[in-house]
Amino acid sequence: MEREKTLLNAVLVLPVNKEAKKVLLALKSRKIGAGCWNGYGGGIKKDESPKRAAVRELKEESGLIVAFRNLSKAAIVSFRNTKKDGSTFICKVHVYFAYQWSGKIKETSEMKSPTWFDISALPLNKMMPSDRKWLPVVLDGKKIIATASYGPFQKNLIGKVAIREVKEL
Repeated sequence: MEREKTLLNAVLVLPVNKEAKKVLLALKSRKIGAGCWNGYGGGIKKDESPKRAAVRELKEESGLIVAFRNLSKAAIVSFRNTKKDGSTFICKVHVYFAYQWSGKIKETSEMKSPTWFDISALPLNKMMPSDRKWLPVVLDGKKIIATASYGPFQKNLIGKVAIREVKEL
């Protein structure tokens, strides 16, 4: 039986090749978003900044090494999650683009089949429901703050995704 996880602060990193207009996504094999194309990320550890967590998660899940200066904050997305017992919690996700890195892309136990996608041709029907709404906006160069609500196990979107464009994050 799947266990519900309560994650309050997280990061998501999207390696982007600006010249080729491509983004690197991989298939999640477990946990939230299993079976969906997604960027790289996870929880922020105690006493860890979002940027440090982004560097760590990208290396752990993809093999890529990125310097702080090569990360650009693109969004903050707050997910209101309803558990099967009806209780709720909010997970704040800091979304970064990585524009330069070193290392070789690898598949990991959690992130399978790393693939470069044209930014204009994302696999939207195979992504988390809220990502289908906000990700194209940030890949179009806009900085945003967004909120989305999910039912148990983050499988079903409840209501609309609210997206607000901002100048800075």
